[in-house]
Amino acid sequence: MILFPAIDLKDGKCVRLRLGDMNEATVFNDDPADQAKSFEDQGFQYLHIVDLNGAFAGKPVNAAAVEAILKAITMPAQLGGGIRDLATIETWLARGIRRVILGTAAVRDPGLVREACKAFPGRIAVGIDAKGGKVAVEGWAETSELTAVELAHRFEDVGVSAIVYTDIERDGVLKGLNLPATAELARATRIPVVASGGLASIDDVKALIRPEYRMLEGAITGRALYDGRIDAREALSLLNAAG
Repeated sequence: MILFPAIDLKDGKCVRLRLGDMNEATVFNDDPADQAKSFEDQGFQYLHIVDLNGAFAGKPVNAAAVEAILKAITMPAQLGGGIRDLATIETWLARGIRRVILGTAAVRDPGLVREACKAFPGRIAVGIDAKGGKVAVEGWAETSELTAVELAHRFEDVGVSAIVYTDIERDGVLKGLNLPATAELARATRIPVVASGGLASIDDVKALIRPEYRMLEGAITGRALYDGRIDAREALSLLNAAG
């Protein structure tokens, strides 16, 4: 079970949004590379990065910040936001990103996911961001008619390494992870699933190690980690003890 600390990038800074609203961003660190190194020093073993501007622009915007992060850490990192073509995927993997997350592209261009999985085995994840049970795209600005399970089934046999499932209505508001919905998705697919959106306290971490949720690959933590609601050492100790 992996606990991924999140670095969301907006205008080159480390921020957290509320409900995915770019106008409701709280800056937690002006130096994302310093923040990433701090997470590594705390014992985290895998970093989650999102280029928020890129998600809206449809192309990488915070590349300089991502590159600075990669230079500052040795732990693997996964990256999503504005990655919409094979050339961009190849560029980021070559620069040191361990796993690329395709979100809007997975809905708009499923062929890209298949092509990328074939070209880069084990290094492509799909981000499924849901609002009211429907998949949202374009930085959560639009909602499609697809359900999360329907989208997951599209990629069942193409080699996707993981699904990052975000409940938008919980993201950044500390309501707690939507573990029942995440587990439902995990049971419906053979692809490993990562829970995201709303992790609020150590109780969420304790819930992750309950038998009914142990099938999850892990969870992403953002605001609760930044504002001290979660103690990194305690959280990581719980997960490590659970095996």
